[in-house]
Amino acid sequence: MSRKRKIDRRSFIGTTAAASIALTVLPRHVIGGKGFVAPSDKLNLAYIGCGSQGIREMHDLIKNPRVQITSVCDPIKFSTQYRDWSTNELIDRMRDATGEPQWGANLKGIPGGRDMGQELVNKYYGRTQPSGKYKGCTSYEDFRELLEKEKDFDAVKIMTPDHLHATVSIAAMRRGKQVVIHKPIANRMYEAKLVMDTAKKTGVSTHLLAWSDLQGYKTMKAMVDSGAIGTIKEIHNWSNRPVWPQWTKNPAEKMAVPEGMNWDLWLGPVPDRPYHIDYTHMVFRGWYDFGGGTIADMGHYSLWPLFLTLGITKPALSAEANACSTREFVNQVSTEVVNKVSFPYSCTVRFKMPTQPTMPAFDLFWYDGGMKPAVPDEIESADFEMPREGMMIVGDKGRILADFRCENPRLIPDSRMSSWLNGKPLTMDPKDGNWTNTWIDAFLNKRESPGSFLLAGAVTETILLGAVALRAGKKVKYDTASMKITNLPDANQYLYREYRKGWEL
Repeated sequence: MSRKRKIDRRSFIGTTAAASIALTVLPRHVIGGKGFVAPSDKLNLAYIGCGSQGIREMHDLIKNPRVQITSVCDPIKFSTQYRDWSTNELIDRMRDATGEPQWGANLKGIPGGRDMGQELVNKYYGRTQPSGKYKGCTSYEDFRELLEKEKDFDAVKIMTPDHLHATVSIAAMRRGKQVVIHKPIANRMYEAKLVMDTAKKTGVSTHLLAWSDLQGYKTMKAMVDSGAIGTIKEIHNWSNRPVWPQWTKNPAEKMAVPEGMNWDLWLGPVPDRPYHIDYTHMVFRGWYDFGGGTIADMGHYSLWPLFLTLGITKPALSAEANACSTREFVNQVSTEVVNKVSFPYSCTVRFKMPTQPTMPAFDLFWYDGGMKPAVPDEIESADFEMPREGMMIVGDKGRILADFRCENPRLIPDSRMSSWLNGKPLTMDPKDGNWTNTWIDAFLNKRESPGSFLLAGAVTETILLGAVALRAGKKVKYDTASMKITNLPDANQYLYREYRKGWEL
């Protein structure tokens, strides 16, 4: 009796390809047409998180011929209760991907969920099949079941809320899967360090999507290296976010869990609480339990490339935060609202950064919610306004002012910029900011990405320390080697999370 051998997708591809070569050898472009990518050269990707941002990025990613989305996962089957930046964008993207101009014509609300993700994948790939149909994308409610049952995939893209980033990425890496994830790596210091340690131990390729190599950072570095501003003393970075509603206390209103939503899976490691929509779509980032605040949302985009460019490899030694306050009437008396559950509407944070391998100690300032530095004295125009979002590098001999992600950096005042250019034009790389192929290349070649988790330690710890300072309400001093707040023992609780049983890390 012959023995049957289980053959996975790639083994089958290799076997059939060998048989074809035995008969004849043809160039790949002849076999598959112009732009053809052999299945064996594609990155098989499981997509975890099909909310509004997940669907938006899936629409863009699926068009990359070097990626094959094999599975989708989300604790929400389908819903039209999502919040987003516009009413119709996701529907328009579905129409584009499926080739169906009337898709969603009868829907009321903003759609999302794993059924929508699966439909996008199957219909998009089906458009390239002779039959016009494709049913190869599997769908899961629970990411743990996906990781257990699906074997023939290489990597996961994680598009969940912040509180699940560590849980999902660690589970994937321990199964040898590569991980690409949105910021932050985690919303607790302990979890972030565990994620980075797991990446190092497993050796899998990883990528944090906040990575970029915008030309503005290189131009800023050239200014610094030329001595145009002297020694860096301060770095200021500000954002107008949050651009979502935030609250100062947990909602008291009772809501039923929507049909098709697994609230237990959505909560993941977070302690039990009643469902409320104001914990979820889009606004989750404002809660200490579920998000990382504005600095974790936008600070990674601006500060991580800055850290990489300037060679900042050591995290902050301390953080001191100032948050806005508000009041309410209690028994007709104006009373301060003590907020222990969510990030403030606006804040400023001052980080003391240690001496780095390439630069002396300096202060890093973060501002959000409309806060920003005063107009520098070097700006001569009386009606000049600081940009809504921006960055400023302050040296002992001058300043560089730029947009938020160090775009269009310039020495101030304009006369200093003109002197530095010395009659030469300022050339900027016209990149569009799409670095998807960066991590795909790394994953396909099983090498470290320039956006690897292993390079994000300093910025991750610094940003998360800012959240600790906000919660503590006092200046906190931090030792990275022991992962401890050294001056305020009670603040160490904010480095960790209280886990539900079965979700411990």
